[in-house]
Order: sequence, then structure tokens, then C-alpha cells
Amino acid sequence: MLRTLLSPRVMGLHLLTIGVLVAFILLGRWQLGVFQDSGKPHASSDPEPVAVGTLAPMGAQLTGEVVGRRVTAEGFYESGRQLLVADRRADVDAPGGNVSRDHGYWVLTPLKLDDGTLMPVVRGWVAKADDPAVAAVPESRVSVAGRLRPQQGTDSVQRRAEGLPAGQVQTVSTGELVNLWAGQKVRTGYVVAQPPSGSLTQVKADPPVVGGTLTWRNLAYAANWWIFAGFAVFMWFHFVRDAVRADRDRGKSSPEMVLEG
Repeated sequence: MLRTLLSPRVMGLHLLTIGVLVAFILLGRWQLGVFQDSGKPHASSDPEPVAVGTLAPMGAQLTGEVVGRRVTAEGFYESGRQLLVADRRADVDAPGGNVSRDHGYWVLTPLKLDDGTLMPVVRGWVAKADDPAVAAVPESRVSVAGRLRPQQGTDSVQRRAEGLPAGQVQTVSTGELVNLWAGQKVRTGYVVAQPPSGSLTQVKADPPVVGGTLTWRNLAYAANWWIFAGFAVFMWFHFVRDAVRADRDRGKSSPEMVLEG
């Protein structure tokens, strides 16, 4: 049997089977990877910027497809209503509240649009509340470009037990801003300015992200390749078994032929 398994013709079959198995397994893994990647969130197309008033409504939530969209806004900053969003890192997706305590502040300034409504704008980030860049609010008319973000729930962070100093908040909540900026019409959400205002540090805000759609066809392809690999093993087994039987039968018949001669 060992002689048959190590014979040149069967050794060729071994090598061919190994090559087929490796190829089929790798092809199956490739199709499985395509299937898994298809379900991951990914950045959508990044449309051209539009006026913020067309996407940020009054008294309604932002729809998912507009979150992260590039917008523009023109008007005047109201420095007297400026707030600091405490315990924040220079990234809108980083956790806030006690998790990021003493890690910095977002500088939140309302921009009065031409229709009289206020659009909250995160002009940038500072490490210290007394940074001179905080007070450097442009007095003339400005044109702001940035990305639109949804409002944050007031319960979305763990708040400081001792509270915050006057002029500071923990979240950018439209409901809270309506109370703080009494008598003003405040649009939902906020804009992260890109580039930041003055010498403030840029707050990172990513483009829109959409959920992936699983491509079940690729999973079926992966299963097919692995089934083919199993079939290759099945065929190898039968060819080897037949070769061993044939050699064994030849070995049994050889003595008889000698005796007859």
C-alpha cells in the first residue's frame, strides 16, 4: 500500500489535490470576506455643500441621511450668547461628560442667519476655558462652512455632580439651547465649522456614513467553493483507493502467472 501511495502517478494526484484544496479554500475565504465587508458601515458619497437652512429644520429632528452633510451658513455671530461645551475632545464622536473630564471645550456660538433664526456652530476646540481664542469672535458678517450634526440628548453623558460654571453646558441640546437663548428661534442640530474659526483647534467631524447591505450571494459563493473542496477530497480518496486495490490485485495474480509458466 505504501509503495502505491508513493508511486509517481499517485504522488502527482496528491500534489494536484493539495493545489486544488488550497485554491478552493482561499477562494471561499475571499468570498466570505466580501460578504462580511458588505455589512459594514461605509462612507457615502459626499455631496456638494448646501445652505444649512435646507437641512436643519425648526422644531423637528434631523433625518439620518443629512447627518454629516456639508453645509454653508451666512450671518453674524452673537458673541453674547456664546457657550462652552465642557469635557469634550476635539472629535464629535469621542465620548463627553466625566469620561472626558478636563480634556477641553467646544466653543459653541450661535450664528444669526438672514431669516433671524439661530444656528448653533461649534467654531472649534480649546484646552482651557480661559484661552484667548474663545473671546476672538468675528464681529463682521461671516460665511461658515462645516458639517451638520444632530442635537445631543441632555442625558447622553454623565454629568458633573457639582454642576458647571455659568456659560458652560455638557451637551449641544436644542431643547436646552432654546431655554438658554430665550426668545430666539433655534434650528435643530449644530454645525461643526471646517475650517475652525480663528486660532481655535479643528473639531473632527466625519462625512456621512451609511449602513452596509449584506450580499448573501457572496456567502453562497463561499459555500460553493468549500463544497468543491470537499468533493475534491472525495474524488482523491476514491482514486487512491482504486489505485491501491488495483496494485493489490496485480500482486495476488502475479504468483499464479508464474506457476502457469
